[in-house]
Amino acid sequence: MQDHGRNPADESRNADAALQDIIQGFQNFHQNVYPQQQTLFKRLAKAQQPHVMVITCADSRIALELITQSAPGTLFVTRNVGNVVPPYGQMNGGVSTAIEYAVLSLGVKHIIICGHSDCGAMKAVLNPASLDGMPTVRAWLRHAEVARSVVETNCGCAGHDTLGVLTEENVVAQLDHLRTHPSVAARLASGQLNIHGWVYDIESCTIRAYDAAKRRFLPLDGNDVPSATPQPRYANA
Repeated sequence: MQDHGRNPADESRNADAALQDIIQGFQNFHQNVYPQQQTLFKRLAKAQQPHVMVITCADSRIALELITQSAPGTLFVTRNVGNVVPPYGQMNGGVSTAIEYAVLSLGVKHIIICGHSDCGAMKAVLNPASLDGMPTVRAWLRHAEVARSVVETNCGCAGHDTLGVLTEENVVAQLDHLRTHPSVAARLASGQLNIHGWVYDIESCTIRAYDAAKRRFLPLDGNDVPSATPQPRYANA
C-alpha cells in the first residue's frame, strides 16, 4: 500500500544524505582512526582467529561490535532476517555454511544466537498477511513457525507481551535447530563448544540470556552467565 503522505523527492534527498554520511564516516575513519590502529589491521590482513560466532538479525539497529565493544577480528558474525538457523539438511545455504566454517575451520568456542526487541521478522510471523508480495521472506520465516506454535499452544499471552515472548521462543527454537548441525553436535558432545541465546532490548540496551537449566531468560548482568549449552557426553573420553 502506497503511503501518500510521503514525498518521494524528500526521501531521495534523505537517502543521498545518508550515503554521504557513510562516505564521510569512512573518510574520517581512514584519516583519523586507522592510523592509530594500523598494527591491528596489518595483523588482521593476514589471518583471523575469532573465538565467538554471533548469528543475529539483519536489522540495522543491531550494531554488535558497538554493543559488545568488540574490536575487529573478535566476532564472526552472520546476519539474516529473524536470526534464523535452518535445521541441517533443509536449507544448506549461507547460514549453514557459515556455521560449519566457523566451527571446523576457525574453531570458534562460542556461538551466540541473538534476537532483539521490536523485531520486524517476528511481527511478520504474528501477522503473515504482512508478507504478501514477499514470497522468499515468507518461505524463510517458516523456520520460525515452531516458535509461533509454541507460543500459541502454551503461552496464554493475554496480558503479556506476545511479541516479546515470541522473540524469546524463536531464539530457543533456533538453538534447537543449531544443535542439528553435525559440526555443532560433535563439538557440543565433546565439550569443545558452547552455545548461547540472547535477546537484546534496543531501548534499554540490555540483554537477557537463556538459561537451559532454569528454562528461562535471565539478565546478562556480568555475574553468573546463563548458558544454553547441554552437558557434554564425551568431555572426559
